[in-house]
Amino acid sequence: MCQTQPTQHTAPVDRKPKPSYSTPQRTTLVLYTMNTLLRVLILATSVTAFTAPTQSRSSSWATLHSSTQDVVEMSVSLPPSGSDVTAMMKITPCLPVPSKMIEVRYKLPFNLSVEPKNNLAVCTQAGPNEDSEQVGDVLRYTSQWTLGLPMGEGLAQTAGAFGGALQWGCTMFDVLGATDWRQVVEALTSNIPSRTDEVVLIFERPLEEAEA
Repeated sequence: MCQTQPTQHTAPVDRKPKPSYSTPQRTTLVLYTMNTLLRVLILATSVTAFTAPTQSRSSSWATLHSSTQDVVEMSVSLPPSGSDVTAMMKITPCLPVPSKMIEVRYKLPFNLSVEPKNNLAVCTQAGPNEDSEQVGDVLRYTSQWTLGLPMGEGLAQTAGAFGGALQWGCTMFDVLGATDWRQVVEALTSNIPSRTDEVVLIFERPLEEAEA
């Protein structure tokens, strides 16, 4: 009997120019719960802010890097909780000042307020505690769910691939790699209860003078 081994995914990040988001109109996006399902209402073609429902839990840790803006390496356990899949991240800082990477996890549903500023997805409202995102943090990655062929090794995965069987899988979406703000919104809103019980967010935060 073949057993599937946990798969590690590598998310290398190369230094590249920031995406140029088109100037958004003043609109809103509302994410809410009804019968445990998240539904999205987009009121225009461009979105300036993302707001999700009430937060239930958060946790975070930070990896400091030097003022020379070295690449930050970190491992992230992919949703859902209890998953044995880990993404090995290599993140190039985008801020012109010393900074650190913050991992934040929320149970669904969750609250988040970010909007595009100077071609970056900037947090406009702090999270519920000191370990959460803070105003001015830059959203670098979010967990996202997409349809694709099964990942892993073994006869079951091989048969599924040849048969064209698709399934929902989680990866880390590179926010700086987005060419349109709507792609960021779609990645965030792909985290729904029918696929996962949590969302993972990676923020870049400028260091305080004492930390730098």
